[in-house]
Amino acid sequence: MAKENTPEIKEEIASNFIHDFIDKDLESGVYSRVQTRFPPEPNGYLHIGHAKAICINFGAKEKYHGICNLRLDDTNPTKEDTEYVEAIEEDIKWLGFDWDNVYFASDYFDYIYDCAIKLIKKGKAFVCDLTPEQQREYRGTLTEPGKESPYRNRSIEENLDLFERMTKGEFEAGSKVLRAKIDMSSSNLNMRDPIIYRIMFAHHHRTGDKWCVYPMYDFAHPLSDACENVTHSLCSLEFENHRPLYDWVVNECVEGEKPRQIEFARLNLNYTLTSKRKCLKLVQDGIVDGWNDPRMATISGMRRRGYPAEAIRDFCERIGVSKAYSVVDFALLESCVRDNLNRNSRRAMAVLDPIKLIIDNYPEGKVEELEVEYHPDHPEYGTRKIPFSKELLIERDDFMIEPIKKYRRLYIGNEVRLYKAYFVTCTGYDTDDAGNVTAVHCTYDPETFGGDSPDGRKVKGTIHWVSANDNAKAEVKLYERLFDVPNPSDEDGVSSFEDNLNPNSLTTVTAYCEKSLASAKPGDKFQFMRDGYFCADITSTEEKLVFNRTVQLRDSFNKKQ
Repeated sequence: MAKENTPEIKEEIASNFIHDFIDKDLESGVYSRVQTRFPPEPNGYLHIGHAKAICINFGAKEKYHGICNLRLDDTNPTKEDTEYVEAIEEDIKWLGFDWDNVYFASDYFDYIYDCAIKLIKKGKAFVCDLTPEQQREYRGTLTEPGKESPYRNRSIEENLDLFERMTKGEFEAGSKVLRAKIDMSSSNLNMRDPIIYRIMFAHHHRTGDKWCVYPMYDFAHPLSDACENVTHSLCSLEFENHRPLYDWVVNECVEGEKPRQIEFARLNLNYTLTSKRKCLKLVQDGIVDGWNDPRMATISGMRRRGYPAEAIRDFCERIGVSKAYSVVDFALLESCVRDNLNRNSRRAMAVLDPIKLIIDNYPEGKVEELEVEYHPDHPEYGTRKIPFSKELLIERDDFMIEPIKKYRRLYIGNEVRLYKAYFVTCTGYDTDDAGNVTAVHCTYDPETFGGDSPDGRKVKGTIHWVSANDNAKAEVKLYERLFDVPNPSDEDGVSSFEDNLNPNSLTTVTAYCEKSLASAKPGDKFQFMRDGYFCADITSTEEKLVFNRTVQLRDSFNKKQ
């Protein structure tokens, strides 16, 4: 399904409307340079939606040989933490981008505060004593204009005095706010005298206890852009209705060149949640193993699961840039991951559900070291040695007592190829007292070493294997999607997103791998032949190997629905 959609998506990439806008701005002389920024709030880990914004902002920098800064929007100290700052920086670098400068919105608190004073002196801002409930009542609706606050016409002197006393901590949180004086009858609710400063007694991770008033995002953001000389402020579509306020702030407070806001459609990916509030709840409730759980849609979770950074960038390019709301199929992301890993990951053999295979006519005690390449298209990856002996391990479903139609693997009388080794013919099997198969017996043809027959006979089945006595034991985590419905959010007001969790999102098995994998380092990626793509987990050690399944060889999820 994913590959069928790819050509249409690729066609959309041919025209990037953001670049079209930038081209016109440069041609008309509105700007002589291009500068963007990526401004996340450090109140959680970055997710796949942020990856799209990162690619757009840093991609503009690369195309136009401009500047892109990282700016941490730390205007709400009650939700922010240095842990998130460090994680954000790590994720951006891992994706393959680098910023020109790192800034914080808190770097501009003095400047933003001075702009608030400037607005008061211009008669464009006032201190309001309405309660939050009264403010909502006075705001009006989409069809009815709002009412002016009874405090709207306070004198400039009174507003300056009250705002200074707010700054000194003389009033309780919530008792007063500073509001811009714009238009309570505007059809855009964001322009109806919005709050630009509120009282908040909270310790800030960078400024400490210097401030007890903090600017609102819609006030701090355009002024931070202006401070950094941003030309094009690229943001997701939910800020489109905020653009008039963005322009009002910079026009009232900034002299000279001003930044321009351009919006693009955010990334909506089915079977995932990207809400930081909901992701935090998943972490706090122990439903997942932290923000970097491989089932999470966070960049760190995808990295831990084994998604290559190049595949995520490829995915963001394929979905293109538009203003139209759409939901992208998770299968397209998995297809990008699968394509990348198929080209680049080393091959190895691992048995996830083992059963013993005994070659009865193979010499007792004999061990052959088979030298096998890691990747057929990458000779530079080198080779590894795989021990072959009388007793091997194969997948349990590679043998059937009574084969189904078109079954090409082991059953009594059938001949198959052991990968890179010999042809073997099944002769029998052992069972325990309960009738469960414990071992499969076969004979081998010593003339078929390497997997080919000198007499030209063909076999239809090839199975993988590992030595029963010389292998690497590993814990393997088989991940599926965290949610089993396309839209797992609780926005319908009926179900909770926890109700939509996939109970089979993680299965842990003990596997036996070829011994070369014993030296795998965290982050190393492999194709376990016939099973899928796997990555050594960050917890993996030589003493205890742990592998995460990144993605299956084919998209099997939709077939299960």
